[in-house]
Amino acid sequence: MPRVAVLLPARDAARTVRAAAVSILRQTERDLSLVCVDDGSRDGTAEVLERLAARDRRVRLLRGPGEGIAGALQRGLAACDAEVVARMDADDVAHPRRLALQLDALRADPSLAALGGRVRLFPRAAVRPGMARYAAWLNGLVTPALVERDLLVEAPLVHPAAAIRRDALERAGGWRDGPFPEDYDLWLRLSAAGGRLGNLSAPVLAWRESAGRLTRTDPRYALARHVALKCAHLARHVLVGAREVALWGAGETGRAFSDALRAEGIATAAFVEVDRRKIGRTVRGARVVSYEEVGRLRGLPLLVAVGAPGARDLIRAELARAGFEELADFRCVA
Repeated sequence: MPRVAVLLPARDAARTVRAAAVSILRQTERDLSLVCVDDGSRDGTAEVLERLAARDRRVRLLRGPGEGIAGALQRGLAACDAEVVARMDADDVAHPRRLALQLDALRADPSLAALGGRVRLFPRAAVRPGMARYAAWLNGLVTPALVERDLLVEAPLVHPAAAIRRDALERAGGWRDGPFPEDYDLWLRLSAAGGRLGNLSAPVLAWRESAGRLTRTDPRYALARHVALKCAHLARHVLVGAREVALWGAGETGRAFSDALRAEGIATAAFVEVDRRKIGRTVRGARVVSYEEVGRLRGLPLLVAVGAPGARDLIRAELARAGFEELADFRCVA
């Protein structure tokens, strides 16, 4: 049995999949298997992988009918013969020491269910400001405590940069296909099952940016789908028994959370705002109060749902001054 099985799904990736696969086969950690799932490609992807498999016995090629990434991952998981399953995408490039570093860290900390690491976006000309901010945020989550703190802000691990304990993955039910991002759904379920998530402070992946990224083209990655997934997690694991919450932010993001929480049976008692024009109004049936009055809401679960760049740190500082403790008194969800 190899130390790690790397699971690489691919569809119509003939142009990039060889470089991705070779970056795994040339890892300093040599004791690995590479399970590639060609998910109904029509462009020669399977032929590229067949040639690699003919030269390196560590490569195994499976074929799927074009069932989508979650289905392809589950198909590949059945063929992964190691205690650690590492993800890889067909258009990225792994750092040569990625797997060795991740395996060492997982061995050192049995509480970790999954471990990512820092990423570098490429090619530079294709990187948009929003994606650059997202990568900078991800690259700052270098301890399990920081990942836990920001778990509901966004997906805190880069999927193709992650190494996951197989037993934790199987206990969580593996990857699920549904109207939500399959990677974020998995991180939430692993966390809910008691597994800790972390990121190495070392770089592990060159992460390709492109206009065709699924996060931009697939409706499962839309804001509303993320919000619904977060609110389902909140209702089942964080806000159990709560009937009301306060939301910091009465803008588009805050209103989306209010709507999704209502669908889970949780009402919004009040919105907190810094915008003087909104204070005193009623939004979604709840009053909008000034941030200067946030102390009056103590005792209600407080969710910070402001998506503007830089706002999260300012709100955290304001709540700390007011004596609120993060995770105990409030959580950032955007």
